Amino acid sequence: MDSARQLGERRRIDDLCAAVLRAATGHAQLHFEAGRLYDDARPVPVRAPHLRVEPRDDGLPARRAVADAVALRLRYSNSALHVDLAPIEPVARLVFEWLEQLRVESLVPDELPGMRGNLERRYREWSAGFFASGSADTSVGVLLFSLSQIVWSRLTSRALPDEVTDFLEPTRAALAPVLGPSLAGIRRERADQAGFAPHALAIAHEIAQRVQAEIDDEPQAGRSRPGALMLDLEFDQDDTVAFPPVQTATSASYRALGGQYRIFTTRYDQECEASDLVRAGLLREYRDRLDQRIAKQAVNVPRLTRALRAVLALPRRDGWLFGQEEGAVDGRRLAQLVSSPGERRLFRRDRFVPVADAAVALLIDCSGSMRANIESVAVMVDVLMRALEQAGVPTEVLGFTTTAWNGGRPRQEWLSTGRPALPGRLNELRHLVFKSAQTNWRRARRPLAALLKSDLFREGVDGEAVDWACARLLGQDAGRRVLVVFSDGCPMDSATNQANDDFYLDNHLKAVITRNTRQHGIDIRGVGVGLDLGAYYPRSVAVDLEKGLDNGVFDELVQLLGGRRRR
Repeated sequence: MDSARQLGERRRIDDLCAAVLRAATGHAQLHFEAGRLYDDARPVPVRAPHLRVEPRDDGLPARRAVADAVALRLRYSNSALHVDLAPIEPVARLVFEWLEQLRVESLVPDELPGMRGNLERRYREWSAGFFASGSADTSVGVLLFSLSQIVWSRLTSRALPDEVTDFLEPTRAALAPVLGPSLAGIRRERADQAGFAPHALAIAHEIAQRVQAEIDDEPQAGRSRPGALMLDLEFDQDDTVAFPPVQTATSASYRALGGQYRIFTTRYDQECEASDLVRAGLLREYRDRLDQRIAKQAVNVPRLTRALRAVLALPRRDGWLFGQEEGAVDGRRLAQLVSSPGERRLFRRDRFVPVADAAVALLIDCSGSMRANIESVAVMVDVLMRALEQAGVPTEVLGFTTTAWNGGRPRQEWLSTGRPALPGRLNELRHLVFKSAQTNWRRARRPLAALLKSDLFREGVDGEAVDWACARLLGQDAGRRVLVVFSDGCPMDSATNQANDDFYLDNHLKAVITRNTRQHGIDIRGVGVGLDLGAYYPRSVAVDLEKGLDNGVFDELVQLLGGRRRR
């Protein structure tokens, strides 16, 4: 697990690189979260193998080179035009993306020689590492590596190392008759994206055909796939949707009301302790069932606790570390230098300890469709709230549903008043408290088991639930407030949808997330249960609970919680 000092250093590098990007592009919302670049709430993909860095291992030079490369991409590449032109076939697309990145990197202005040096150094370091790893020993690895080297050298007019030139000469000779005109074209048109694209597409399609031919021949030839270069298309995972996305659209009713959310009546709404809705004996049975399921998961809770503490805590100075080999000179140890001239432990350094300065709320969608996965969700939340408490982070566990199907008493009142147009929300809400911030994990274990009571689950009005959870978070004294919403779909209340339209609650949810994020600075994250919630929650992750819960799922949750939004 990383120390607070290492985390602080990575954050410093992120901040420096983000400052470079903002200055170079004029995009004021660019920032890094856990090593990944965002433009406000939207991730900015880095689509080139030589720009893949590992935040834990790569220092400032590599990260600065990536920042320079992304700045050039944002400055010199029209993303809409690029998307329109990009091929669909994965390998062809991979090559086309790579060629476009190499194109913009060749356009460094003459007045920025430092940027040119950063980019060249990064590309050569990547090339040397790839070559030394043995990934170029396969036929496909040779092909893609050789193409990259040829294109980079041609676009930048830089010479390749002799050993690389000798290595790729056979491949160059094989490609030259076919790709010669296109390679000349990308050099000639490198300053014009539209003119460059036809030549890049010709290269991409030719290389894709050759890669496919090599793969088809692989069983007979006994060749292995080049793991380091991405025939698994790890490079393109930013665009891969592993889960279906939620369906969303503009609500005519919401727009007709000027973006104002309307509620027909709040008379029947409830906020209650979840445990009050379940008989004590039944709650014990549910808790035993949940404990058995948790025992089978074998999640490493201490490991999870350390990871959460690392991403949610801030380094705070806590005195000195003495007897160090570097740092500030410790005057009390100078006498040792006289008695032991070889002694090097004469310095002191600041000591930092991680201190939690965050509050977290876990909000669970208790609509009917969640029943099928609720036991797995309950296990996930139980483990997570236990680890958060051990990490020193105050945590609430909340839920939301309705007390009736198809509107209940509000709908009956609406019908009796003549069905006025655009009545707004037409159901009676039930907001559930499974664990308050002041309740410790041990006392909250039994109330959490109320999640297993199936008749709690009815319909879901997500926007009001998110607003409610955010209001509770704002009442906590914390430097950072994080809301994590567990859901398997879009807001759904049949009575409200019928009286307004299908996307009335949907549009309100989006407005609530935007308002609480921008006005109150709350980090709102989504966990999609078998569904991509990115249309609502720009910071989200989708999980497949049918495969069970393991440390990998919780690692994803740690990464989700680790991102820090900058206002």
